[in-house]
Amino acid sequence: MAQKTFLSRLKLTDFRNYAEAALPLDGRHVVLTGENGAGKTNLLEAVSFLSPGRGLRRAVLSDVTRVGAAGGFAIFADVDGMDGEVSIGTGIEPGEGESVARKLRINGTPARSTEELTDHLSVLWLTPAMDGLFTGASSDRRRFLDRLVLSLDPAHGRRASDFERAMRSRNKLLSEGRFDPSWLSAIEAQMAGLGIAMAAARQEMLGLLRRLSASSGETPFPTPVLALEGFMDGARDRPSADLEEDYLDMLRNGRGRDAAAGRTLDGPHRSDLLVRHREKDMEAERCSTGEQKALLIGLVLAHARLTADMTGYAPILLLDEIAAHLDEGRRAALFDLVHGLGGQSFMTGTDRAMFSALADRAQFFTVAHGGISV
Repeated sequence: MAQKTFLSRLKLTDFRNYAEAALPLDGRHVVLTGENGAGKTNLLEAVSFLSPGRGLRRAVLSDVTRVGAAGGFAIFADVDGMDGEVSIGTGIEPGEGESVARKLRINGTPARSTEELTDHLSVLWLTPAMDGLFTGASSDRRRFLDRLVLSLDPAHGRRASDFERAMRSRNKLLSEGRFDPSWLSAIEAQMAGLGIAMAAARQEMLGLLRRLSASSGETPFPTPVLALEGFMDGARDRPSADLEEDYLDMLRNGRGRDAAAGRTLDGPHRSDLLVRHREKDMEAERCSTGEQKALLIGLVLAHARLTADMTGYAPILLLDEIAAHLDEGRRAALFDLVHGLGGQSFMTGTDRAMFSALADRAQFFTVAHGGISV
């Protein structure tokens, strides 16, 4: 069984609607209930900042600071993590704007990057904003998949950002008509190496999830069947060096077309995650709203289980309004599955009674007007 990682304390300063807030935690699951707009999701967002990136809302940092506050915001957590007990602090200093990266301190020492957080814990989430994943833009599905990959491969985020940076440089050169062969070739060689590595990491994640689904027993949630299309389709079993050369040829031969289009038309940024409901043999976007929600829950739980299996440590799960559209039996089954992962979860809802099946497996807090009470 995977070892447990958990927060034993969470403290916020000038974060969203909280001037000051503190949650004393004991390692059990955490249930936050209260009216809509009370600040429940803000607490989950604070925990999500204990992972690399911009949190579960993908927020501009200047928007996170409490309205009317004199300076920046701060999040502090005591964590029993993968490398033992650790204190983590992150936020922005007073006067820093949206272009400034958030600072991170681990045991009081400045970290080189937020990627160091993955040495201590993994944080995964499911929010109502993700409910339209299967019917929305392909960019949302790529971002979702990349977040899954990042939990097991911290370098994936750096590869993706480096690829985007190189692609922007190429697009700019092409748009300005600067077809300098040596300059473009150097950029395209970088894009080829990064792009194929990104595609390989995504495919590996899908393969791991497929194998996990094949070996898992029955669950109350449908099984998602996952595939990728839109980049190097049908050629992924070949050696990476050959794929890089093929992509490099695409980029060279597509310079004129891409210049006319104003963007790069081939690459991992064009991939799309395809999801099917296995039991109904139906594309996820054609399923009912309830079935799509169940599919998404099943996918997130499968990834959480995979993360626990691969790292040996159960992730921290953030489940926003998770019980709202589930019947009583499915809610109880969900809580059992979440508890069975062996980690700590944070759940929100408007009605405490919806979480009664958790009983003493959870701590319960009431959130109201920027305050938290037991």
